[in-house]
Amino acid sequence: MVWDPKDPWSKKPDPLEEAFKQAKSQFKDIFPAGGLKNLLPSGGIVNLVIAALLIFLVWQAVFIIAPDEEGVVKRFGVPVRTVEPGPHFKIPLVETVLQPQVAKLYRVEIGFRTNQQGRQQMVPQEALMLTGDMNILAIEFIVQYKIKEAGNFLFNVAYIHETIGKAAEASMREVVGKSKIDEALTTGKAVIQQDTMTLLQTILDQYQSGVQIAAVQLQDVGPPEAVAAAFKDVTNAKEDREKLINQAQGYRNDIIPRAKGEAAELVNRARGFAQARVNRAQGEANRFLATLKEYNQAKDVISKRIYIETLEEILPHMEKIIIEGKGGERLLPYLPLDRLSKPAPTSSAKLAPQLEGEEPRQDPSSALKSRNARP
Repeated sequence: MVWDPKDPWSKKPDPLEEAFKQAKSQFKDIFPAGGLKNLLPSGGIVNLVIAALLIFLVWQAVFIIAPDEEGVVKRFGVPVRTVEPGPHFKIPLVETVLQPQVAKLYRVEIGFRTNQQGRQQMVPQEALMLTGDMNILAIEFIVQYKIKEAGNFLFNVAYIHETIGKAAEASMREVVGKSKIDEALTTGKAVIQQDTMTLLQTILDQYQSGVQIAAVQLQDVGPPEAVAAAFKDVTNAKEDREKLINQAQGYRNDIIPRAKGEAAELVNRARGFAQARVNRAQGEANRFLATLKEYNQAKDVISKRIYIETLEEILPHMEKIIIEGKGGERLLPYLPLDRLSKPAPTSSAKLAPQLEGEEPRQDPSSALKSRNARP
C-alpha cells in the first residue's frame, strides 16, 4: 500500500503522525523535565544530537522498492501490508521491510545437483522412478518458478525451496507411475512435463505457498547404470525394426506407383491401338461401300477395272514371255517344274517396304511394261 499525504479536510488521524506523537511522548518520559539541556554542557551539541536523530529517523522511515521486487512490511514481526515498486514510508524502529524478487525465475534441481564447477552429479534417491509397466528409469529434471504472492511465499511455508523440490519429485513419480517406459523415453516427454507441472501447481496452491510454476523440463531420461547395456541393446533392436519397416514402406511407396503407371500406359496404348484398328476398319468399310455403290451403277466397267488392277498387281512380280502373231504356234510348250518349285528370287526384293495396315504399292515401271507387252 503506497503512503498518501494526509488530507487536511479529513477527520481521520494519520497513522504516521500518531506514531511520531507516541515516539515523542516516550522520548519525554525517558529524559528529565529539562530535556537534553540538563544533561549536555552546551546548546550546540544538543542541536547536533537532535539533527542526527532526525536524520536517523528519516533514514529509517523511507525505503525504496526496486522494479523487480515487492515489499512486505512487518510491524513487530507481523506482516501488515505489501507495497509496489517505488519510494515508501514506514514507522522507524517499529516496522521492517522484506523485499523478495518477484520477477526473478528460480530453479530447483531434482535427481541431480550442479556443483560450482558446472558439473552435474546424479542423486539416485531422487532420480530412480518406477513406470507403469514395472520398469525403472533414472529421471533428472528441473523446476522453474516465480513468486506469485510475496506474503504467502515468505511466511506460509518454511524451507520453501526444499518443499518445492519434494513436491516436484512426488508429482513426477505419480505421473511416471501412470506412463509406460516407451512414452517416457520417446514421444510422451511433453505430456509428462505438462502433467507434472499441473499437479505440482495444485499441490503448492493447497499449501498457499504463493509460488507460480513456470516450467518443468526433463533433462535426462534413461535406464539405471546396472541395466544400461541390456536396455541399449533392446533400444537398438527397436530402432532396427523401425528402420526396416520404414525401408519396406519406402520400397512399397516406390514400386506400387510405378506399377500403376506402367499398367495405365499399357491400357492407354491398347485403347489407342484398338481405336486405330476401329478407325482403319471403318475407313476400309466406307471405301468398300463406295466401291460397291459405283459397281452397282456400272457392273461391266467396274468388273473390267478390278480385273485390270488385279493383273497390274500380280503380273509385275511374275516371269512372263509374250509372243505376238503366229510365232507361238511353232513353239513347243515347256513346263519347268523344277523352277516353279523354287520361289522367285526377285519377288521379295521388288516389293517396297510397307507399314502395318497399308496396301501394297505397285511398281510403276513393271506396270508400264506389262501394258506395253499386251497384244
